[in-house]
Amino acid sequence: MPDQPEQWGWNLPSSSGGTSASGSTGTPADGSSGTPPTEGSDLPSSEPLAPEDPVARRALRHQDDFRRTVAYTVAGTVIPGLGLIAAKRRVVGGVVLGVFVTAILVLGLWAVVDLNSLASLAVRPAALHAISVILVIVALVWVGVVVASHLSLRGRPNRAQRITGGILVGVLAFAVAAPMAVAARYSYDQASLVSKVFKSAKDTLSATRPTGVPKPTAGGNQAQDPWAGMPRLNILLLGGDAGKGREGTRTDTVILASIDTKTGDTTLFSLPRNAAHMPFPADSPLHRKYPNGFTDGNGQNAEFFLNAMYRNVPANNPKDILGPTDDLGADALKLSVGTALGLKVDYYVLINLQGFTKLINALGGITLNINSYIPIGGNTDLNIKPKEYLHPGKSQHLDGRSALWYARGRYGSTDYARMDRQRCVINAIIDQANPANMLARYEKIAAAGGDIVFTDIPQEVLPLMVDLSLRVKDGNVRSIVFKTGSDGFVSDHPNFAQMRKRVAVAIGEAKSEPSSPSTKQATKPAKPVSDNVADACAYDAKVAESAKRPS
Repeated sequence: MPDQPEQWGWNLPSSSGGTSASGSTGTPADGSSGTPPTEGSDLPSSEPLAPEDPVARRALRHQDDFRRTVAYTVAGTVIPGLGLIAAKRRVVGGVVLGVFVTAILVLGLWAVVDLNSLASLAVRPAALHAISVILVIVALVWVGVVVASHLSLRGRPNRAQRITGGILVGVLAFAVAAPMAVAARYSYDQASLVSKVFKSAKDTLSATRPTGVPKPTAGGNQAQDPWAGMPRLNILLLGGDAGKGREGTRTDTVILASIDTKTGDTTLFSLPRNAAHMPFPADSPLHRKYPNGFTDGNGQNAEFFLNAMYRNVPANNPKDILGPTDDLGADALKLSVGTALGLKVDYYVLINLQGFTKLINALGGITLNINSYIPIGGNTDLNIKPKEYLHPGKSQHLDGRSALWYARGRYGSTDYARMDRQRCVINAIIDQANPANMLARYEKIAAAGGDIVFTDIPQEVLPLMVDLSLRVKDGNVRSIVFKTGSDGFVSDHPNFAQMRKRVAVAIGEAKSEPSSPSTKQATKPAKPVSDNVADACAYDAKVAESAKRPS
């Protein structure tokens, strides 16, 4: 086989030791050893094809091209337009990239310069609906860019590469579209919630809420603060017990939240449901109807307690006694509580306690410390004993049903103990409603909130509330609970002048008066009129261990 060496591409020396017929030395063309393969040795066919082989070169080029296609497809997903530029579609790619970078810069600059304005979009239904549509369009365009980038980059792939590329594009398209779809859905849900709960001032009537929205005062930095001309915002929080087997709504929970608009510090004033003789402003038609306060002259008549006002004032008076209004019961409560405490009540929020469980479950439950046995059910007046109890314990995570009974359980206890627990529930909800939790559970929260919350806060005020809510989140929460026997308070015949003094001291508008010195002791500072809610709701091991189950 005289031609065999040439078949393997070897240039062998001549028999005389000179150069080969081709005139080259006895060294292979690639510079390797000049020894030809011998019979029985490993043949080159058992090794990868040599790079000089045209088929091998094409295969390597295809592999390199596919790796490049994958890399730029991924990069073009993260930074839209980059893949198109790499595919030499520079004009289209440049436009896409320019729009993407511009949008990022605008949003970033907006967040730095005016974060509150950006956040306020979350309470503007028209803007939220527009955002939902924009997000869907952006998702479709983004997915289109991913697909176009891959198709422009891939050249002539083999079957395996087409399948792999298809899977890659599908995964990347889902990674882009899924978050956009969720965000669009949340935006739509938020718009529906805001529209359902908060009506425009133009579409609703109220005899007691402020006219217009807070406006900044002129001059200095105050011009940047819409709350500068309104040092305090007072919101009446009501817990209604409407439900099956109940006639109308009784507000067993009455708490006034007074917010320092500069610091976000909030003081909660809790009034007992059985407070009698609740007053009305001297210039109000209700004062003429009830000159001695909300009473029939008998301080023990439950139909004239504070918790009956929401139901009975509308039932026994003309609907327009205070002027045009959509909720006479709420207006009456705002006027009465404000007069009793010496504060003008701006807005109210009524939560239906029967739907309260839905809200707590939507939040994923709340965590509370329990220092005593709390009944689930039961009726003290009818001597019906509860069959279940919440047990004492630290940091107990309660679902909606348990949280509801924590807030309203009263068998073997008092209204005042329940009032103490209710402020703990409010504080726990504030803690639980953090951005991460709200985002993860938002759809359920929105659905629950729309069914249980009623308020006269108009949509026009909500953007300003966003800024204030951030201050409240970082502020301190303190409280005053008006209890019979505490600081001279008696629910049957409250001393409203004394109550107003306590309120003024608590919010810093008056100084506390020192207690009278005894003959043997020096003057001591007056007992604080309010306490920190976090401290008041803390776990007390000694109290919990000594707690006895009601008999």
